[in-house]
Amino acid sequence: MTADLAHLIAVGRGARAADLVLRGGTVLDVVTGARIVGDVAVLDGVIAGIGAGYDGAVVRDVRGALLVPGFIDTHLHIESSLVTPLEFDRCVGPRGITTAICDPHEIANVLGVAGIAYFLEASLHTLMSIRVNLSSCVPSTDMETSGARLTAADLAPLRDHPSALGLAEFMNYPGVVAGDPGCLEMLEAFRGGHIDGHAPLLSGRDLNAYVAAGIRTEHEATTAEEALEKLQRGMRILIREGSVSKDLEALLPILTERNSAYVCLCTDDRNPLDIAEHGHLDHMIRTAIARGAPELAVYRAASLSGAEAFGLKDRGQIAPGKRADIVALGSLAACDAQAVWCGGVEMTAEAFAARTTLPPIGRQSVKAPPITPATFRDRSNRDETHVIGIVEGKIITEHLRESIPVVGGDKPPDPARDLARIAVIERHGVNGNTACGFVRGFAMTAGAIASTVCHDHHNIVCVGVDYDDMALAATRLTEIEGGFVVARDGAVLAELALPVAGLMSLEPFETVRDRLVDLRDAARTLGVTLEEPFLQLAFLALPVIPALKITDRGLVDVTRFEILG
Repeated sequence: MTADLAHLIAVGRGARAADLVLRGGTVLDVVTGARIVGDVAVLDGVIAGIGAGYDGAVVRDVRGALLVPGFIDTHLHIESSLVTPLEFDRCVGPRGITTAICDPHEIANVLGVAGIAYFLEASLHTLMSIRVNLSSCVPSTDMETSGARLTAADLAPLRDHPSALGLAEFMNYPGVVAGDPGCLEMLEAFRGGHIDGHAPLLSGRDLNAYVAAGIRTEHEATTAEEALEKLQRGMRILIREGSVSKDLEALLPILTERNSAYVCLCTDDRNPLDIAEHGHLDHMIRTAIARGAPELAVYRAASLSGAEAFGLKDRGQIAPGKRADIVALGSLAACDAQAVWCGGVEMTAEAFAARTTLPPIGRQSVKAPPITPATFRDRSNRDETHVIGIVEGKIITEHLRESIPVVGGDKPPDPARDLARIAVIERHGVNGNTACGFVRGFAMTAGAIASTVCHDHHNIVCVGVDYDDMALAATRLTEIEGGFVVARDGAVLAELALPVAGLMSLEPFETVRDRLVDLRDAARTLGVTLEEPFLQLAFLALPVIPALKITDRGLVDVTRFEILG
């Protein structure tokens, strides 16, 4: 998009022809709420004029359509879509998502700087505009083993890349509040630029301290009260609706025309099955409007608010001088994309096929120690037991305490009480750590599930009620270079290989979607009732979300930010 300025002005005033004219539609102005009838003229990917008659080399009839700005996903991990950035582009772009602000800290935790560099390179080849926030907390804490550790000095060479935006979510909020030297070094390096937040349940003076550090966004608010306090402290709230973390319903009260300039939308972690069955940001838009949120507030939050929050002044509104990121809808309520243009290029099958492909990275990244049924025995000699309590639809957990008797030197799983064994096994070839605990909420009565998608360190995480099946599922992950496995009665029932760093498939998103259907069906034969058991399992190992989690170093009391002895 390097439109000659004189040429752009001439097209805007009608003295020269545009490259592309969208004729006869109605533009929704997300500033005033006005509906503007007339053509949209585009030159070299930039809007030259709206609301008048224009001529162009290509004229597209969009009569009857409502034209809205392209949607901006303000915080996500593309790796959680389980496909490569180019497949993600093809998966969600036709739904109206024209900008994705991603944090590649999943792959960075496995491969370090090379993982971030892969995403930066991919951003140069997608139709969608991918902007990359540089991963701030790799690993998220010192209470886990990751495949890499990143410092401010590691990130500095990446800052000048044209797709680099700022510093990604600062998850170590206790470290910020306490003035940890490592945290301060990272914050100082990006001071004055954009810094994403991540501070679940933080309030009062500690919240003041966190925001004073220059952190400006928050996607972890789970109640309207929490979100309002953070808005009042100067943060932009990114309402999240992922495959596990579903906060839209709870935060709808803040999505008003008064607040919407400071409220954005994001998915954080959403897989192709949810996208296929429900949608992406388009699902959030439809749902919010159906629940009574004002249409103007919703579409503003989906576009202009995100652009303003992240300093992307070239997009977010269908107006002269802005990027031609445009979605043609049948209706605002349905959010049914009929056609999508990103930088003036229509997202068609032909356009996707013409992109340059990238070779995969991170092959053979699963280097786990030998795993046997004995790996999963709990050798505690006390009946009183810490138990992770799942809260479905949330990544926060409960810290439960149960009496589980020791039998033959082990505290075995107890399906009758919904007490399954959970284990995390270090798989980066660093130390071979293994930690075991208990979890309630899977309702599992047989078998096991194992995964290398395990936030954010991405070690092997396994849950089950049968040690033989747990060993089978976890061992199978090394053989397929990472992914998801469901096992029962000594057999693998379903699996999805994720050979790119143990996180992403090399298959088309349609194939991944179909494999996820098989995995979900197989999990249900184990008794599992969770709607999304695989990502729910992955988040049980993230030690920056209250209250009780598990890493390869043991159970973590997140409230006290310490490993339990």
